[in-house]
Amino acid sequence: MCVLVACTARAAETNGPMSSTKKPDAAAAAPATGTAAPADFDVEKLFANTCGWCHSGGGRVAGKGPQLMGTTLTDAEIVQRIMLGKPGAMPAFAGAFGGDQITAIIKYIRELKPEGTGK
Repeated sequence: MCVLVACTARAAETNGPMSSTKKPDAAAAAPATGTAAPADFDVEKLFANTCGWCHSGGGRVAGKGPQLMGTTLTDAEIVQRIMLGKPGAMPAFAGAFGGDQITAIIKYIRELKPEGTGK
């Protein structure tokens, strides 16, 4: 995922003194691409505890943040938004998630279905 590395590097450059996001250190700036997610990794729990504060209904409906189900954003745009955030709207999560976690979040978003019809 070259996009992740490029976005992470850009995020490190854009987190200025007024940013609410801690500037990632060199180790955190390069997500692990060859490592598997821990066996107990639960993307739904991760989403609920981190993203669910703004993306309501597990991303199915708009809350403080937009509805993610059915998004027209590309995977690369989603990675960029997760890593860099959106000024005044969404914090940056560069260094907070590894490459496998971001891939799982994107897969989770892509598989969202309306409430009561499965995931």
